[in-house]
Amino acid sequence: MISSVRGTALHAGVDTVVIEVSGVGFSVAVPPDVARTSRSGHELFLHTHLVVREDALSLYGFASRDELDVFGVLLGIGGVGPKSALGILSALTIDQIAAAVEDEDDKPFRKVSGIGPKTAKLIVLQLQGKLQAPAAREAPGASAPASVTAQVTVAVAGLGWPERTAADAVERAAQGASDADRASVQALLRLTLAALGPANTGGARV
Repeated sequence: MISSVRGTALHAGVDTVVIEVSGVGFSVAVPPDVARTSRSGHELFLHTHLVVREDALSLYGFASRDELDVFGVLLGIGGVGPKSALGILSALTIDQIAAAVEDEDDKPFRKVSGIGPKTAKLIVLQLQGKLQAPAAREAPGASAPASVTAQVTVAVAGLGWPERTAADAVERAAQGASDADRASVQALLRLTLAALGPANTGGARV
């Protein structure tokens, strides 16, 4: 089992990246936000899951261990293959998945390509008790107040970033921020945009 890869990004497509490790290029299927933020020539680290089929070996990669764990849980659900599981993690954050399961709401899953009503209901049923949103596991003070993160997420999405990418970036910025910065919309927005880079901010100043 290939559980992780670290190497130089050679190419990034819409939902795949090629990483060179010791002279070997690995093609890895990834969520679009990972592909979008990968830069050729830069080091890239991914947590990975190897799917073995009779006619192919497919590698799926994620920026966080939490996403990899959820991917594995989704693969254990009947009717959910690796492409569908990747689609779910491309469309929804882990917090959104956990919230939908807790609320017994299958609508977010039905919006994912390849997930029908029956499979969506099965996902909600079988994930009961198996997921806990990362925010719920963090120590006190490790995350920003919900109102602050919500405002920053909306602001980043308004600058052109996909909502899921914005939410993930805000969460990562909050984890590395000081208590004061986590409590300030403007400070957390600056940190988030710095982490995302200038490419999609349209030159906005905050």
